[in-house]
Amino acid sequence: MEISNLLKMDGNIVLGIINEKLRLECDTIDDLVSRYELDSEELNNKMAELGYRYDPITNQFR
Repeated sequence: MEISNLLKMDGNIVLGIINEKLRLECDTIDDLVSRYELDSEELNNKMAELGYRYDPITNQFR
C-alpha cells in the first residue's frame, strides 16, 4: 500500500491504519505526519468527519 494514497481511502480504513501506525511505529501524531509525509490538517479533518479526534495521552484517534 502506498502511504501517500492513505488519505484518499475510506475513513474507517484510514482510522485503523493510522491508529496501528501510532501504536506500533510513532510516538506522536507529529512523528507520524513527518515520517509518512502526510498533511496534518487533512488527516485531522478526515478523522473529524468521522467524529474522531487525536488523544495525545493514548496516542490514538478516539
